[in-house]
Amino acid sequence: MAVTKALGTLLIGGARMNVSKIGTSSIKKKIPKLIYTVVMAFIGVLFIMPFVWMISTSFKYGADVFNYPIEWIPKRVDMSHHIRVWTGKDSLGLYYYNSLKTTLIPMVVATITGSLAAYGFTKLEFKGRDIFFLLYVSMMMIPPQVLFVPKFIMFDFMGIYNTLWALILPHCFSVFGVFLMRQSFLSIPKELSEAAIVDGASHLRIWATIILPLSKPILASFCILSFTWSWNDYENPLIYISTQKLYTVPLALSKFVLEDGIDYNGMMAVATAGIIPLIIIFIFAQRYIVEGVASSGIKG
Repeated sequence: MAVTKALGTLLIGGARMNVSKIGTSSIKKKIPKLIYTVVMAFIGVLFIMPFVWMISTSFKYGADVFNYPIEWIPKRVDMSHHIRVWTGKDSLGLYYYNSLKTTLIPMVVATITGSLAAYGFTKLEFKGRDIFFLLYVSMMMIPPQVLFVPKFIMFDFMGIYNTLWALILPHCFSVFGVFLMRQSFLSIPKELSEAAIVDGASHLRIWATIILPLSKPILASFCILSFTWSWNDYENPLIYISTQKLYTVPLALSKFVLEDGIDYNGMMAVATAGIIPLIIIFIFAQRYIVEGVASSGIKG
């Protein structure tokens, strides 16, 4: 009887020690994750603060913009700034139309041309393919500012300076898009395209019916990135557009830099309206960004 009690005591004590060790080990594992979460949350708040100030300022009266401490939620709400930028002969609607035109067309065309080039660099065998691809990708190292003057001269010679085509055509071809999609296409087994060729399919049909359906995440990811880059582009419209009716949304912000100061309320109202398409795209397609960028690095 005494031996049984002793064994029971030992078992219970051992179980308690194991539970204690497991609990301590679990806590030790959770502490780094908790610290990481807190740090990332803090960084996230720092990134969000300028956007919150922008939206808040767009609803403030002019005298309340630089109140200290900052009024994150305006005590007095003024909707006139949003109404002002969307109405009248100088409505933001025209600039929105220009931005959509110079964003959607290049996004679609660049996706098609980029995927075709990526298909050629992955599924077609020709001499010097890898060297040619390396030379092609090396163009990403050229700063875009270096090309401003040559492009200005070329656009003027072509007769498209001060037209929306000067913003559309250059973005219809993306070196980064070719690189991104090539990395994704490399993960698609070559046997699929070879089997289709044996069945009599052309390369164009293989590209359209096999490669593209298997590459939806990377295609969606590139579309989102292309839309974001074109929508936020400020330098190119500033250099190649001189007529106000052809302004895009980012360029329209310069109109609020007046001789006697800056109209912060109007500028923030335009900026708030300008980020709406980006927020909508991110909400509905954020998972494609992660999947596409992750899958592009699987093979190289």
